[in-house]
Amino acid sequence: MNTLGTSPTFDDLLRLLRAWRVWLFGALLGGLLGMAVYAVFPPEYRARATVVVDFNVEQSWAEIPDREVFYFLDREARKLVELTWADDTLQAVADESGLDVATLRSGVLTLSQPSDGGWRFYADSPDAGLAAKLAAAWTRAFTVKAQESADQFTPYLEITPTQTENLPITRAVPLGTYALAGAGLGMVLLAFLVLFSKNAKS
Repeated sequence: MNTLGTSPTFDDLLRLLRAWRVWLFGALLGGLLGMAVYAVFPPEYRARATVVVDFNVEQSWAEIPDREVFYFLDREARKLVELTWADDTLQAVADESGLDVATLRSGVLTLSQPSDGGWRFYADSPDAGLAAKLAAAWTRAFTVKAQESADQFTPYLEITPTQTENLPITRAVPLGTYALAGAGLGMVLLAFLVLFSKNAKS
């Protein structure tokens, strides 16, 4: 018999394994509760805009030794990342959206995949329309600032917004995540219930 604060015995673990129906019930109940939480307290909307950043490395090979290519890409990418979060860039988004820069930096805006290729600009908001407006405004502001600062980057850099209208909008956290988290929590709680149930009765 197991007690709180002590390690479970082999018999305790065997009894726990035999109670697979309880685990299954816990997972089912927890999953349903997770979906109920999602329905009652849904996460914010998330809009995604895309900008293709092409460093055209092949054109710079004559000037950059092979061993320095990765350093070159990392350096240029980091400069562009700094530009996405620069005061001037975010102020342009703030002016268009009505939100202040501090709010935009507090998790409303998120940048993903900052390397050679498609950069994803995400914006979260309880309002789907505002999320799309923020993401689109951020990509436009970034593109303009990058063009204005072209002399600070490699001359082979090309920045092309490819998705700034009719943006895909989803919930920031999908329903499946809530269901999976609820199922896992339900299984754990009922596992503890089975493990310590006999001790509770004694």
